[in-house]
Amino acid sequence: MEETLQELFKECKGELQSIGIDLEDKKIGKIDIHLSKRNNKRYGCCKQENPVYTTKRIEIRGHKKTIRYDRYLNHHIEISPWVMLLEKNIIKNTIMHEMIHCLPYCNNHGVEFKRYAHEINKKLGYTISRVGNKEEDFKKSNISFKQKETYHYKILCEKCKQTFYRKRISKEFTRKYRCGTCGGKFIIEYL
Repeated sequence: MEETLQELFKECKGELQSIGIDLEDKKIGKIDIHLSKRNNKRYGCCKQENPVYTTKRIEIRGHKKTIRYDRYLNHHIEISPWVMLLEKNIIKNTIMHEMIHCLPYCNNHGVEFKRYAHEINKKLGYTISRVGNKEEDFKKSNISFKQKETYHYKILCEKCKQTFYRKRISKEFTRKYRCGTCGGKFIIEYL
């Protein structure tokens, strides 16, 4: 599985190179990829080290100050082992998503991340989004999907009808959060 992951990573790197996004650029730093040691619920993650201190900024939310950096010199991409069981295009989609996080100003799902995702989707035919749908991806790969966890809350967007489930949520969930797709309010159903 690890060899397949490395090959797909090289393919993705070449595809990005073909549309003018050079991951060998010194501004981006060193990127490595490997399988996650744990079987996570998430598709993958990009852990970053060695921030470029000139890109330091302070975010203030309420009374809390947080130091953020827009560029890092080392990026460690982890892909969950269960993702490697899916179709090749879904695996590459996950790898591309994590590679975007390695680009400057893209270490979150903000404006720059969305701009790069849109460009890659348009030019290379990917379907990179902020979140994935495990059940759909398993169906596309002809693998039976078994919901292992029991959820207590069903959360539904009023506008776009997007649905997701949670084991637990904060009391202020509907006040604090909006739909990432359309900005609509959430309705919570207790299961």
